[in-house]
Amino acid sequence: MPLPQLTVYRQDRENRALITLSGEIDLESVPLVRASLEQCLRDGIRAIDVGLISVTFCDCTGLNAFLRAAQQATVVGGTLRLHHPPPTLARILDLAGCGFLLLGLPFGHMPPPLVDTPATPVPAPPHRPVPLAPVLSGDVR
Repeated sequence: MPLPQLTVYRQDRENRALITLSGEIDLESVPLVRASLEQCLRDGIRAIDVGLISVTFCDCTGLNAFLRAAQQATVVGGTLRLHHPPPTLARILDLAGCGFLLLGLPFGHMPPPLVDTPATPVPAPPHRPVPLAPVLSGDVR
């Protein structure tokens, strides 16, 4: 089995850790991610920041590892926050509706895309009056 194409760096400061990941997070490399995050909690770390700026790919197995670690951190009174997720993970977070759990954002608010593309205004559809339904007369019982 080839070695995972992922590198993990850890920097501690009291009860806070910065885990910086570099490479790809997938089925092969996710055990390394899980082990790193779980070790932080075992070491008494209660605030875990995960830097993802050098991650080139992250699939749903990575998301699952982050959600599990966030849940474990919450149980012991801690937090886990992701920083600079790659586009694939940002898309998965958006589709799953769980970005607020891992990014520290209000529910339904994803960070803006990294690409500077101006938004194209979409014209509102013309207002069309809704025809009234004919009134039927007669006996109502």
